[in-house]
Amino acid sequence: MAIIKTSSLNIYQRDNLVLSDVNIEIESGEFIYLIGKTGTGKSSLLRTFYADIPVKEVSAEIAGYNLKNISKKNIPLLRRKLGIVFQDFQLLSDRNVHKNLEFVLRCTGWKNQKDIDARINEELSKVGLETKAYRMPHQLSGGEQQRVAIARALLNNPEIILADEPSGNLDPSTSEEILQLLIQISEAGQTVIVATHNLYMINKFPSQRILCCEQGKVFVANFENGKLEIER
Repeated sequence: MAIIKTSSLNIYQRDNLVLSDVNIEIESGEFIYLIGKTGTGKSSLLRTFYADIPVKEVSAEIAGYNLKNISKKNIPLLRRKLGIVFQDFQLLSDRNVHKNLEFVLRCTGWKNQKDIDARINEELSKVGLETKAYRMPHQLSGGEQQRVAIARALLNNPEIILADEPSGNLDPSTSEEILQLLIQISEAGQTVIVATHNLYMINKFPSQRILCCEQGKVFVANFENGKLEIER
C-alpha cells in the first residue's frame, strides 16, 4: 500500500513553478534516494510532503492525509507521522541532548517524566549516543549532532523519515555512518527518503529506487557501474 502518492502534482515557491507533473508512489518501508543538483527542487518536494509548501491544484496523499485539503489544525498531526532530519542539525544550543529531545516530546503531548526519560534513552541507544545524553550540542562532533537529530526524528515513532542532505556538512567517513544508520531504520520497517547529491554514497549503498529532480520534473533513475541513467 502506498504511503506517499502524488498524481500530476505541481509544486510552487510563491508563484514560481518549481516542479511539474510529479507522479510518485512510495510504499511503506522503502528506502529511496532523491537526487538532483542544488536548486532542482529536492527540498521543495520534501517541504511539500510535510505541508510547509501548500498543494494548490491536485491531490497528494502522505501518511493518510490529503495535502490539498489538509486543515491547519491537522498539519501538526501529519508531522507527528513524519520524522524530519535537516542538514544543519537544528539542535537547540541552550540545552543538552536530553533536554533537546524532551522538548520535542513535551510539545507533542508527552507528560509523564518516567515515560519521557525511557523514550529518550531508547532512541539515543539506537543511534549509539546513550552516554551523551547530558552533553551540550557544542560538545558533540558533527556526526554526533546528526545522530541526535535522527534520534529526535524517531521519538514519536514516525511512519516516514525525510532526510534533507543529512550528510552534507559531514566528512566522508561520518557520512557513511549516518547513511548506514538511515538504512537500518528503513530495514526496521520505516519509509526513508534521503535527499542528496552525493553519487559516491549512492553507488556504495544502493537503494531500492532513485528519484531524480531535473529540469522541473521528477524522473526515476538508475545508478549502475558509477553511471547515472535517467528514465525519461
